[in-house]
Amino acid sequence: MVDPLLAFAALAPLAVVAALLVGALWPATRAMPIAWATAAIVGVVAWNMPIEWVLAASISGVLTAVEILWIVFGALALLYTLMRAGAVDRINAGFVAISEDRRVQVVLVGFFLATFLEGVAGFGTPAAVVAPLLLALGFPPLAAVVAALVGHAIATTFGAVGVPVRPGVEEPLGALESLSSAEAVDVTLQAAGSAALYQVAVGVFMPLVAVGMVVHFFGDPEERSLPAILEVVPLCLFAGIAFVVPFALTALFVGPELPSIVGAMVGAAVVVAVLRAGYLHPDEEWSFRAQEQWPEHWIGEIDPGSAGSLSGPDAGDAVDSSPDAADTTDAAGTSGDAPTASMSLARAWTPYVILVVLLIATRDFTPIGVALTELSALAPAWDAILGTDIGGEVRWAYVPGTWLALSALAAIPLFGMDRGQVESAWREAGQKLVSPAVALVFVIAMVGIMTESGTAPNAPGGDSMMIVLADATASVVGDVYPAVATVVGVLGTFITGSITVSNLTFSQLQYDVAVQLGLPTHHILAAQMVGAAIGNVLAIHNVIAALATVGLVGQEGRVVRLNLFPVLYYVVAMGAIVSVVTLL
Repeated sequence: MVDPLLAFAALAPLAVVAALLVGALWPATRAMPIAWATAAIVGVVAWNMPIEWVLAASISGVLTAVEILWIVFGALALLYTLMRAGAVDRINAGFVAISEDRRVQVVLVGFFLATFLEGVAGFGTPAAVVAPLLLALGFPPLAAVVAALVGHAIATTFGAVGVPVRPGVEEPLGALESLSSAEAVDVTLQAAGSAALYQVAVGVFMPLVAVGMVVHFFGDPEERSLPAILEVVPLCLFAGIAFVVPFALTALFVGPELPSIVGAMVGAAVVVAVLRAGYLHPDEEWSFRAQEQWPEHWIGEIDPGSAGSLSGPDAGDAVDSSPDAADTTDAAGTSGDAPTASMSLARAWTPYVILVVLLIATRDFTPIGVALTELSALAPAWDAILGTDIGGEVRWAYVPGTWLALSALAAIPLFGMDRGQVESAWREAGQKLVSPAVALVFVIAMVGIMTESGTAPNAPGGDSMMIVLADATASVVGDVYPAVATVVGVLGTFITGSITVSNLTFSQLQYDVAVQLGLPTHHILAAQMVGAAIGNVLAIHNVIAALATVGLVGQEGRVVRLNLFPVLYYVVAMGAIVSVVTLL
């Protein structure tokens, strides 16, 4: 039985986040230091954590923050380099050639490109790459972040080459005495297959959810009617089906490593072919209202539109981002060596192709990926921080930041850029890291305290704050647990910012609860996996990182508020479906 006082104490840091970040709309740079202090006090008072354990857990979190900031810097360096070269304008013209309708662009870029990047890279790469691309297409920065986060949520179920499943689910199940290694693998694969089928039922609507959110929250207030959404229902449903069918078949018959990649590649090819053939395209083009009418909180330090406008608010009026303007405008007023008009679409996309190849070649299923994570020089570790059992590492060579930066470097000779252009791009990328660095350090330091609290010498029951919260949830709901199993997964990712960590932390708990209640274990584990995936849209440090790539740090609360809608949809839909399935 969970001690109610401990459960309320464990909830305190999250209550502070909800009140200040989501309720009062404080920027994360103000709210998260208070949340960290709350977690530290709870750790010392309620979990008997010595001061050195609190500091060690915080330091471990800071090391993780360094990895995330490196990813953000790499994404910004690549983006600004391509802007200065004029490649972003050419890419935009390519999307416009398929459709100028913003709703269609959400499907193609916010859904298919983002899900593909999640499959090959993960680690926050989809939002870090897609949000700036949508921004460059002319999306409001806030809309770009929401579309990028929501659009790739379904693909995070299996993440980058199946990591959230293996080791995310398989490793904690393998540690159970009641299961042999072979049984743990079998249960994991059953759960993965069930999760894929649940996504067929629920995730198939995610393109429509993403488009609906963009239309409703960022359209003209006088035109937020259903017709603008209903007009693209056929396209969105077709896109969802085109993705989930190969996604689920790959999960069921191949394994958890490739569903997101196969689903995105097959689905995108089919949808683009259908659009080019003249089918399913909306009859009337939909776009955002004039930028002068946008609320201030939609826009940050980077103006949306053509690359020529992406030097910040002081750079002057936004440059026309139409295809004709894209042919004549150089990037940020500095690029003249590679005019967009003479640049082929294949050449403009080449740095991203290089990025995908590098990411695939360096994941941990390849010898290179193994070396990048095991060689101490490439993944420096700090074991027994301050004499505790807590450790941390910075896998600088493995995380996508390195390969994003190398792709940016490869773009320099490809586009014939001069030194001034490169220095300007990389300097601006570095300047954009200051605000998110402060927020991220405190966010992940708080997470470190909450997850490591159970390792303290005198921790009550030896359970962390996260385990106590999950146990309390299971105790309160009892027999209706299938209806809330998804919530546990959401909670894990919201707190830790990692689907894999959520699965590592709660898969064993979900399995044990299912056994105690006589429920099908693979269905409850599937609910954990799907919940962890949709929880990614609320993970605060993911939101901070995405906002940083569009120059909008400080609007974390608004993004979390908006993204509660798809999370509530998933929680209700999954709760109902899992409850029915487990009764059969």
